[in-house]
Amino acid sequence: MSREAPGGEGSAVPRRVWSGTALQAGGRIYGAACTFGVLALLARHLPTAEFGLYTFYIGVFLVLDAFADFGTGAASVQVTSTRPEALARTLAAARRVRLAAGLIGFAVLAIGTHLAGEHDAAWITIAGLYPITHVLELSTVPLRNRIDWRLPAASRAFASTIRVALVLALWHSDVLSAGPFILVTALGSSVANFAMAFFARRIAPVPRLTHEERRDLPYRELLTLAAPLGIAGLAQQAYFHVDNLFVRPMAGVEQLGYYNAGVRLLSFGIMIAQYAGLAALPWFARLHKEGRLASGLARLGQPLALAALIGAGLTIPHADRIMVLFFGEEFAAGGGSLAWLLAAIAVIYVGSLHLTAVVAVGRTRAVLWITLFALSVNLVGNALAVPRFGIEGAAATTLLTETLVAAGALWVLASSGVSSLRERPLGWLLGPAAFGIVYALSSSLGA
Repeated sequence: MSREAPGGEGSAVPRRVWSGTALQAGGRIYGAACTFGVLALLARHLPTAEFGLYTFYIGVFLVLDAFADFGTGAASVQVTSTRPEALARTLAAARRVRLAAGLIGFAVLAIGTHLAGEHDAAWITIAGLYPITHVLELSTVPLRNRIDWRLPAASRAFASTIRVALVLALWHSDVLSAGPFILVTALGSSVANFAMAFFARRIAPVPRLTHEERRDLPYRELLTLAAPLGIAGLAQQAYFHVDNLFVRPMAGVEQLGYYNAGVRLLSFGIMIAQYAGLAALPWFARLHKEGRLASGLARLGQPLALAALIGAGLTIPHADRIMVLFFGEEFAAGGGSLAWLLAAIAVIYVGSLHLTAVVAVGRTRAVLWITLFALSVNLVGNALAVPRFGIEGAAATTLLTETLVAAGALWVLASSGVSSLRERPLGWLLGPAAFGIVYALSSSLGA
């Protein structure tokens, strides 16, 4: 563990944050390998239009996931990491909020797919029940407060294995429609939530509430924190995937498949940033209470940003080859859009941690306004760029959007007295310098 400073945790990154990030990243790397295998298989097995439809609805389910969560996960951690006595009542309220949100999302999906006349509407509708299982995921909040991510990582790795097995069964049966593959993908994710709930209740049981306590759950306190985060999370997923609504009608389902293959690579590339933020949230909240959040942000953010910028410099010149490597020769057409998305990854590594820090300082409404502004820019950007530049325009809009999110988070933190860029400023400058050098070397090697 890091040294304790008088009055609380030190600003050096605790080993629990690094180990929590490593555990999640390790599980995610395994899951990414499984998903890469599935995508590579389906890109070669399904007709291009069906592959595009599959990736389209995977994006839809990510939006439904954000709606089902509705900020309750982060809000529960923020409340209970410093007030453990509120755990049982907070989780009971959060579960009911998630159940209601999951049911609403299911109803919207069911009605939407049937009105749109999707040929696999029945399969997609059944899969739409999956986000409701996020109610079970809240059982891991006590473990998250301890920055113990072993169970979530193991559960998701197990679910990835189940998902691959189900996909292989459909592939072996020569299924050529996207719907059944969408359903088994949702089933795999549901398995993880059931497993987490089953084991978490034994590892970190939560006291049962009395009947009287259940009548007076802290909905107002929870939703005051969660609603801005929930709307922001929904907007964040929307601006990440809303380009599908432009690419599909304007460029075609085949181009959508090429584009979403690159988006899947982006989602794998940002996993460490996402999980570092999740693992660090309770630590960030405690550091903020002690007035040392800026230092902690610099210590965690600088090495992650440096690694991301080096990775972007290495891969951007070879984006088309990367697409061919994972998805086949036909997907070289998506290399131009992937190059923009690889640049967006580097920006996300800065923006994601700082947006998490905005949550830690209690500025949840600021998170909401940042993401709503980003969604607006993304909508306008896609409307202007996709008709003219196709999927490369959509990808460039993603880069612009993520840059604005990072800038907004930095500005909000600075206005709250948390100026991470002033902490060891040379450490922040090292990343862009390394990107330029590595990009030049990588380009010359590929010439």
